[in-house]
Amino acid sequence: MADRAPLRASAAGILLAILALLVLAADQFAKYLALQNLPLQVNVPILGDLLQFYLVRNAGAAFSLGEGVTWLFTIALVVVAIAIIVLFALGRVRSRAWTVVLGLLLGGVLGNLSDRLFRDPGFGVGHVVDFISTPWMMPAIYNVSDIFIVTMMIGVALLVLLGFRLDGTRERRARPSEDDDEERRPDDTES
Repeated sequence: MADRAPLRASAAGILLAILALLVLAADQFAKYLALQNLPLQVNVPILGDLLQFYLVRNAGAAFSLGEGVTWLFTIALVVVAIAIIVLFALGRVRSRAWTVVLGLLLGGVLGNLSDRLFRDPGFGVGHVVDFISTPWMMPAIYNVSDIFIVTMMIGVALLVLLGFRLDGTRERRARPSEDDDEERRPDDTES
């Protein structure tokens, strides 16, 4: 199968925006439903121990770490969002895979950033709404944005490891030359 041509910069930007907005909307809608329908800090089993809802307002990061420096998380989220947007604004990202991964990552970042900016206790230090619990997998309580942030960071790592470049090209591993193969093969004529 022939390689597809890289995306035009405008198409990559549009796809990025659509994906980011879809994730942001899904995250904020899920948080709205959680806030409207779940009791605060009461375990609600959905699928036994497999999936539970437990509504909390998280001032910190993963596992509620850093609750006293919420503003640092706000700055980190802003930096990541700006970096992704700048990459696309400069036309650097033309790869379909990178566009999808970064679009979904941006949506997750914007979901938690909007909580930090617009939820209580105030601008820049708002608490993130977390409500999904999977105790069999990890003791953390998380949200839709967190799911996209974690899975897309794994996606970033895979794209890097597999040699996919932002511009839509792929690193090719150098193949050993025939001379290298002959040096490694024993000579059949020697006894």
